Amino acid sequence: MEKISILWADDEIDMLKPHILFLEEKGYRVIPVTSGNEALEELSEGGVDIVFLDENMPGLSGLATLTEIKSRYPRLPVIMITKSEEEHIMDEALGGKISDYLIKPVNPNQILLTVKKHTEAKRLVSEKSTFSYQQEFRDISMRLSDRLNAEEWIELYKKLVYWDLELSSTDDENIHDIFISQKSEAGKMFSKFYEQHYIDWVNGESEKPLMSPTVVRERLFPLLEDERPTFMIVIDNFRYDQWKYIQPFVEQYLHTERDEIYYSIIPTTTQFARNSMFAGLMPAEIERKYPQYWVNEDEEGFKNQFESELMGENLKRHGFNIKHTYNKVLNAQHGKKLLDNLPNLMHNKLNIIIYNFIDMLSHARTDSNIVRELAEDERAYRSVTLSWLEHSPLLEVIKFLSEHQANVVITTDHGSVKIDNPVRVKGDRDISVNLRYKQGRLLDYNPKQVFEVKEPRKIFLPKRYITSPYIFAHNGDFFAYPNNYNQYVQYYMNTFQHGGISMEEILIPFVTLRS
Repeated sequence: MEKISILWADDEIDMLKPHILFLEEKGYRVIPVTSGNEALEELSEGGVDIVFLDENMPGLSGLATLTEIKSRYPRLPVIMITKSEEEHIMDEALGGKISDYLIKPVNPNQILLTVKKHTEAKRLVSEKSTFSYQQEFRDISMRLSDRLNAEEWIELYKKLVYWDLELSSTDDENIHDIFISQKSEAGKMFSKFYEQHYIDWVNGESEKPLMSPTVVRERLFPLLEDERPTFMIVIDNFRYDQWKYIQPFVEQYLHTERDEIYYSIIPTTTQFARNSMFAGLMPAEIERKYPQYWVNEDEEGFKNQFESELMGENLKRHGFNIKHTYNKVLNAQHGKKLLDNLPNLMHNKLNIIIYNFIDMLSHARTDSNIVRELAEDERAYRSVTLSWLEHSPLLEVIKFLSEHQANVVITTDHGSVKIDNPVRVKGDRDISVNLRYKQGRLLDYNPKQVFEVKEPRKIFLPKRYITSPYIFAHNGDFFAYPNNYNQYVQYYMNTFQHGGISMEEILIPFVTLRS
């Protein structure tokens, strides 16, 4: 491994000899120069990893040298060292994009820490994360051997998401493989847990966790008692790991008060999960109570075109006689129109805003090779989510709300999972088209490979035919037809889909924030 090279420019460099010797004993190569011009000459030779720059040098000053360095080597870390603590000097230096700022006299350990911070931070963080996960691996494995309840599964999933994000910065492929294996094992066990308890939960035969039909009543409605207006931002197809990835960025503007996870119903699709969330009812209950607002899969029309009406009925049932707005942002033009209207929305008790970008990204990734490469895996998928947020109308909404007194909720109706294992299914031409669940007559499948519900009413789903069961895919499984099997599998393999049972689809964020 080559030594890290430090260029140190100071007109009193001879007085810094002890510091230089200290760094050389620690294995660093130090190049001492006495002026800004000498520093620029050395940099032209290449091979410098970090620069220490005295602010007050005769001739070409430290700030002038900084400007020259950054114009030629914008990514090179530069540490400004000065005797002055005057604010305008700090502002000038910070405006020049320095990496750090030290006040004289500096001590050797201070210099050493700064070098490590700016040249070895990624390696040190990677090594620390790897070591910490190795210690945590055993604890997670032991937890998986316990009979976890619904809340304990949420805590375990949060821990897995934490390590997923932590280990994404390491280049150690072995530890990545170990984590993926452990997460896969957790996913299989969660699917079994969900299947064992789901029917009892939705029928009220055992204590159920926070779920799609109850989350609005339990978490959103209490906010409506506040004097502040409440904005409910629903990001379609939004995973908990995506939330944790963008959370530091959002928290530049809004403070997180509650970071929670709730359980989606199945199928984990907008038609079922989001309608259920807004209505506060299971799908079959919506069909029975509000038939005018329910559109079956085999009927014409959008399946979630009455979300505002369903929320209105939910509010009335719980005694809220308030005005609410429903806003769906499908493109930049819609986003701009919403932004212009935000001051007016501040007069309403509840404003719902739907963003469909991530769902559109998921579908585009399936259909476009270019988008597939942009969001190749979970890490890239999260990165694209952050990139979208940074340049989206949603950021402008967040900025506006950060400057006003408002309750903000960021949530979703379901997540998605990367599919990689085809499962053969046969059926007639009326079979539902979703890759993660199927409903229809004459379904032919292996019951051991699916979660089978022969009587849809048991899980409060509409029944299309007398013999019309539902089957749900586990984890990374997806349903494929025998006809054109290889072509079908190749087209959908490693895409992000939803509708079935996985931690990523079921365990989803409900986050409460304030300015």
